[in-house]
Amino acid sequence: MKNSLLAKTVIASLLVGTPLIAAAKPKLQLTGDITVSGLSSGGYMAVQFHLAYSDKVTGAAIIAGGPLYCAQNSLATAFANCMGKPEASPDLTAIEQYLTTLEQQQLAPRKNLQDDKVWILHGTQDTTVHPNVGKALYNQYLQWLPATSIKMVSDKPFAHHFPTDNTAGTACDVSEPPFIANCSYDAAGALLSHLLGKVNAKAANTTGSMRQVTQTHAGTHLAETGFAYIPVQCAAGEPCALHISFHGCKQHAGVVDDAFITGTGLNHYADTNNLVILYPQAVASAFNPHGCWDWWGYSTEHYITRQAPQLQAVMLLAEQLSSNN
Repeated sequence: MKNSLLAKTVIASLLVGTPLIAAAKPKLQLTGDITVSGLSSGGYMAVQFHLAYSDKVTGAAIIAGGPLYCAQNSLATAFANCMGKPEASPDLTAIEQYLTTLEQQQLAPRKNLQDDKVWILHGTQDTTVHPNVGKALYNQYLQWLPATSIKMVSDKPFAHHFPTDNTAGTACDVSEPPFIANCSYDAAGALLSHLLGKVNAKAANTTGSMRQVTQTHAGTHLAETGFAYIPVQCAAGEPCALHISFHGCKQHAGVVDDAFITGTGLNHYADTNNLVILYPQAVASAFNPHGCWDWWGYSTEHYITRQAPQLQAVMLLAEQLSSNN
C-alpha cells in the first residue's frame, strides 16, 4: 500500500461547506491504493493524476489520450501535436526535461511507477486524438515502467469513445454523445484486469448506490457535485479499493446526465470486486466550453503538478471518501 499524500490538517483547511458524504455506519473501509482511468481529456487527466500522486496511485488506464504535458501549457501546441492531426508529434524529449525540473517538489518521484500497471487503448478510427498520440503515450511510459507492465491495445477499429459490450451504446464507428459505444468489447473489464490482476466476472445488474459528493471546495474548477458508486458490501464496511474514473469532454453529467457514470461497465465490476468508483465532474466555462479536464493549462500553468487545483480537488475527494468526512 502506498503512503497517503495529504495530511488531515490539509483536508480540514480546504473543506468548505457541507460534508462530502452524509454520515454512514459503518464507514467505508478503503484499502488505500488507488487506480485511475479516463477517456480523452479524462485520459490526459488520468496520466496527470498518476504522475502527480505516484506514491499513492498504483495503476492507470487511458483511452484515447496522450502523453503527460503533451500540450506544454499551450493550446496551440495541443492542437498541433496532441489531437487529431496525422502529423501530430509530441516532443517527448522536451517534456522529459521539464518533468525532471518538477520532480523535486511538484511531482512525486517517477521511481514510484516501477511497480505500477498501465493500460492504453487507442482506436484506429479515432480522428479526434490521432492514434500516433496514443503511441507517444506508450513510448513515454516506457521511459518509466518495464514494458511487461504496459498493455497497449492499438488494433481495434474504434472511433473516439469508451468502447463497451453494452448494446445500448452508440455505433462503434462514430464519435458522438454520450461517447459510450457498443463495440462488442468490454473495455472496463480489460482495463481492470490489467490494473488489478484477475477480476471476478461482472454483475448482470448493479445493486449498489450512487452517492453525490460535494465538490464546491474546488471553486470554479469542478462542478458543484460529483458522484461515487458504492457497492452494497463496501457500504457495509467490507474492505474495498478505490478506482477514479475521469470522463471526457462533453461527457460530464451536466451534458450527458448519468450516461458516463452508469454506462461504461465499471460499476458492474465494482459490485463483484469490492471497488468504489469515484466519478469527479469537470464543468464548462468560458475558457473550457466543452467541460474538459485541464490538460493544456486553462486553470493554471501548474496544471500537471500537485499545485494544480483540479488534481488537488480530486485527491481531496479520494481522501474524504476514505475518511467518510
